Amino acid sequence: MKNYEKYKKLYDWKKPQKRTWPDNEIKKAPIWCSVDLRDGNQALANPMTLEEKVEFFKYLVKIGFKEIEIGFPAASETEYKFTRYLIENNLIPDDVKIQVLTQSREEIIKKTFEALEGAKNVIVHLYNSTSTIQRKVVFNKNEDEIKKIATDGAKLITQYIDKYPNTNWYLEYSPESFTATEMDYAVEVVNAVLDIWYSKIQNKPIINFPATVECSTPNIFADQIQYISENIIKRDKMIISIHSHNDRGTGVATSEMAILAGADRIEGSLLGNGERTGNADILNIAMNMYVIGVNPELDFSKMNELKEVYESYVKMPISPRHPYIGELVFTAFSGSHQDAIAKGLQSIEKNKDEFWEVPYLPINPADVNRQYEPIIRINSQSGKGGVSFVLKQMYGYDIPKEMKQEIGYLVKNQSDKSKRELSVEEIYDVFSKEYINREDKVKLIDFNIKLENSNSTNLEIEMEINGSKVKKQEIGNGPVDAFTKILNKIGYNFEFKFYTQDAQDKAINQVEKANAITYVKLENENKEIWAIGEDKSTVKSSLQALISAINRMVN
Repeated sequence: MKNYEKYKKLYDWKKPQKRTWPDNEIKKAPIWCSVDLRDGNQALANPMTLEEKVEFFKYLVKIGFKEIEIGFPAASETEYKFTRYLIENNLIPDDVKIQVLTQSREEIIKKTFEALEGAKNVIVHLYNSTSTIQRKVVFNKNEDEIKKIATDGAKLITQYIDKYPNTNWYLEYSPESFTATEMDYAVEVVNAVLDIWYSKIQNKPIINFPATVECSTPNIFADQIQYISENIIKRDKMIISIHSHNDRGTGVATSEMAILAGADRIEGSLLGNGERTGNADILNIAMNMYVIGVNPELDFSKMNELKEVYESYVKMPISPRHPYIGELVFTAFSGSHQDAIAKGLQSIEKNKDEFWEVPYLPINPADVNRQYEPIIRINSQSGKGGVSFVLKQMYGYDIPKEMKQEIGYLVKNQSDKSKRELSVEEIYDVFSKEYINREDKVKLIDFNIKLENSNSTNLEIEMEINGSKVKKQEIGNGPVDAFTKILNKIGYNFEFKFYTQDAQDKAINQVEKANAITYVKLENENKEIWAIGEDKSTVKSSLQALISAINRMVN
C-alpha cells in the first residue's frame, strides 16, 4: 500500500471565516429530486426498457416525489421516446415536475425542447464541467472558455423557452465536478449563469452543486456549500441543490451536512444506485430524518413493496444490511441484543410510551410494514432473551424468568450442532419436544376428580408406565397435591420448587392451541427439572406438566 504517497488531499482553499453549519439541525425535509431514471438508469448494465421506465416513474410518483429527472432525451432515441410517452399519455401529475439533462450545445438543446413540447412543468438541467483537471485534461480550455460554455447554454435555453410559452419552465445549472473546482471560480461561473437567468425567467433558478466525485470528507463539502451560499448573488431568489456521489462511501453524510450548510434540495436515487459507487441514497437520508421526528415527505411505509419494485426494475440485489430495507437490519443474533430488544418491546407495550425507545431498534419495524418475526433470529450466538422472545411473540409462551437460560442453552446447542441459524418453526420444535406434554415412559390415560370438602380433593388417575397400565387414587388439598403424593408413592421422589399457570397469550403463529399453560420446576437429587403442560383444561394442563417433568427426570 505504499502507493498512497502518490495521492494528495483536495487543494487548499479559502474556507468560510466562521463555520455556522455545525450548530444547525435538520428540521424539515429538503426538496427531493429522484435521478433513478437518468443517473441510476444509465449506470445499469442492462438499462430499463421503456415499459419498465414508465412503471418505475409511476412508482416514484406514488412514493411522493414531486421532481423526477427522467433522462437525457437528446442522447438517445429510447430516452426521447420515453419523454414523449409520458407527455402524450398524460402520465405526469400536475404537481410533478419532470427534469431533463442537456449539454450546452444548440442541437442538443433544440432536440431537448422538442421532446418536452406539451409538458406542463419542466426543469431543464444544463451542465458543464468546471474542475481544474477537466479543464486541463478533457477540454483543454481556460477558465474564460469554460465559463462561456455555461453562459452560452444559459442564453440558448432562455431563447427556446420563448418558443414554448405553454409550459411552466424551471431552469437548473450544474457546475459538474464542483468539488474539485476552485471555489472562487465556481462562484464566478454560477453568478454569470444566474445573471442571465434572473432577468429572463419567473421561477427561482436551481443551482445544483454535484459531488461528482467525492474527494474530501463530508465536512469539507459542507464548508463549500456554506461558502457558495455566502458569495452567490441574490441567494434568497434561487435554490441551492446538491447531487452527491458515493466514492468515499459518505454520500449520505455529505448530503446531510450540506443541508445543515444551507442546501434546499437533494438529487439522489433510491438505495443509492448511480454511476460508479452510486449516488446519495434518498431512502437512507429520508428515513434518517424520520427517526429524529422530522417528516421526510416521502412515503416509505411499504418497505417490502419497495424492495420488490426495485429489484424487479433495477435488477440489482439489495444488501441484507442495507439501512431500513435490508433483510437483516431489524434482526439481532447477539444474545445481549436480543434480551435488550425483548425488554424494550415489553416496556413499550406495558407503559404505552408516547415515544418509541427500544434498544437496538431505532424505529418500529411496523412503521415500514416490516414484521416483528424477523427482528430476532436464533443461532449459536443467541441468548436466553432472544429465544424467549420468539416463543412469546410467535407462540404465546410467557417463559418464567428462571427457565429462560436453560431453554436458551438448549436452542443454542441445537443451532451449534446444525451449524446454522434456526427457523422459528425449528425453535418451537426443539422447545416443545423437550418440555411440553412429554410421554416417553409415563403417559396420562384418564383421570377423575371428586371434591371431598372445600380443602380436600380426591384424584383418581389412570396412567401407562413403561407400557403397563396403572390406576391410583389419592386425597390432597388439590389435584396437583394429590398427584404429587401418588407419584411419590410410586417411587418418583422430588420436591416442588416452582409452579405457575397462565392463559396462553395470543401470538402471531398461534392457531387452534391449548390455552392453559402450566410451568413447573421439580428438584430430584439436587437436579432441577423444568417442564410444561398444556391443555384446554386447566387441571389436565397441571397434571401433564408433572408427567412431563417425571419423563424428563427419568429419561
